[in-house]
Amino acid sequence: MTTAAALKDLANELAGLLKLRSLPIGMKLFAEREALLAVPGIRISADGRRFTTCQLVTNARLGGQTIGIVAESVLPFTGCASVIGLKEPDPRLASGETMTGVWFENREAAHAHQNEMPRVAPGRWQGLAASPLRTARLDPPDIVLFYANPAQMILFINGLQWRNYRRIGFSVTGETACADSWGRALAGGEISLSIPCYAERRYGGVADDELAIALPPEEFEAGIVGLRGLDKAGLRYPILPYSTGNDPGAGLARSYGIT
Repeated sequence: MTTAAALKDLANELAGLLKLRSLPIGMKLFAEREALLAVPGIRISADGRRFTTCQLVTNARLGGQTIGIVAESVLPFTGCASVIGLKEPDPRLASGETMTGVWFENREAAHAHQNEMPRVAPGRWQGLAASPLRTARLDPPDIVLFYANPAQMILFINGLQWRNYRRIGFSVTGETACADSWGRALAGGEISLSIPCYAERRYGGVADDELAIALPPEEFEAGIVGLRGLDKAGLRYPILPYSTGNDPGAGLARSYGIT
């Protein structure tokens, strides 16, 4: 098990290796609200205001806050609470009614979108906490989530493949892409890469060039171990352009020892 203290150090190391613009965070589901409220520094909306999960995640990764999310924290007609298993999907959303004529031409397509979406199974969980790894307040989190540009992200994936190669794929739900990142990772413990959706960018403030990845803490550690190996091999961020007008032979020879 990768401890909160170890994850704090790993997050600092990752920030140095990849020059991340925002903080890697941990996310943890709680079966009892009392346990969620006992997390040091936890903040839960208590004035009736409601948010999207991606807004609250951004408060953690950009604002450095430790955020508690319960079903009442998020808008009831969105998929936010159901993606993280805090309640069943709203019937209007599940049927396709809500998104027909908005994201989909017809009810059938909208219903299929909801039906195929990765989600945490409802019935067990009462809340979720999101907190920067540097606080070490979730010991350990269920998953780690961070955002990066495509160049940073491919190097991290290369790191995941450094010691034990596996082909890493990612799913594309479309709108409600948080299901492809933290929803899928929380539900099945998979490495979950996603292209953040329109809502994440409009309401959650995700930048145009950002991708998201969510994964178990042990995989996060494995990725950083791999980044160390890549760094020693001279493969690091930022990736310096070689120029389209130069013969690449010298650069390739430097890495592979052949001409």
